[in-house]
Amino acid sequence: MELLSFLKQSGLFTDEDCVTIDNAFERERFPKGTEIPIYTKYSQHLFFIESGLLRTYYVQDGKDITHFFFDENGFIAPVNSIFFNKTDRYDWEAIEPCQVKAIPYPHFLALEERYPRLARLLFDFAIVMLDLFSQKLNLLQFQSAAVRYEAFMTMFPHLNNRVSLGSVASFLGISQQTLSVVRGQKK
Repeated sequence: MELLSFLKQSGLFTDEDCVTIDNAFERERFPKGTEIPIYTKYSQHLFFIESGLLRTYYVQDGKDITHFFFDENGFIAPVNSIFFNKTDRYDWEAIEPCQVKAIPYPHFLALEERYPRLARLLFDFAIVMLDLFSQKLNLLQFQSAAVRYEAFMTMFPHLNNRVSLGSVASFLGISQQTLSVVRGQKK
C-alpha cells in the first residue's frame, strides 16, 4: 500500500494533510537481493515500506543471523543511528523488490510538529513492534524449536513462502537442519 493510502486509511488526517505528508517523503526502490548499506550503518532516515520485504540481520562468527522482517505498511528506521548517534548494528537486505518512502528524521520531526497525529501513528506501530519483539524473545528463551516455528507461522503467516528457510531458521535461533525436521513433522 502506498504511504498516501496508508495515511488516508488511518483516519487521522484530512486528504489534504495526507498529500502534504506523503510529499515530504521521497520514493526509493531496491531490487531483490540488494544490500542497503547507505542507510543501515549510519542514517537519520525513517522509512515506510510501500511494497516488498526487508530483512535486518547481522553477522556473528561468520554466520548470517536474521534479526527481523519488515514488510508492507510498516515503518523501519536505524534506531541506534537516529536516537543514540551510533553506527547501527544491523544490515538491511531487500528479500523482494522493495518500494519505500524515506524522510530524514529531523524533517519528520518538523512534520510531526505540524501534524501531531503522526506521533500517534508511529506510537501505535511501535507498540505492535514491541509486542512482536517481546514474543520473539520469549520464544528464543523458553520454547522448543517446534513451538518457535509454530509461533512464527502464527505471528507471520504472510511471510510463508516469501522468506528463505535459512532466514527463518536464523530468526528462530535454530539450525536449518532442525527447521527441516520440524517442518517435516508438521506434514
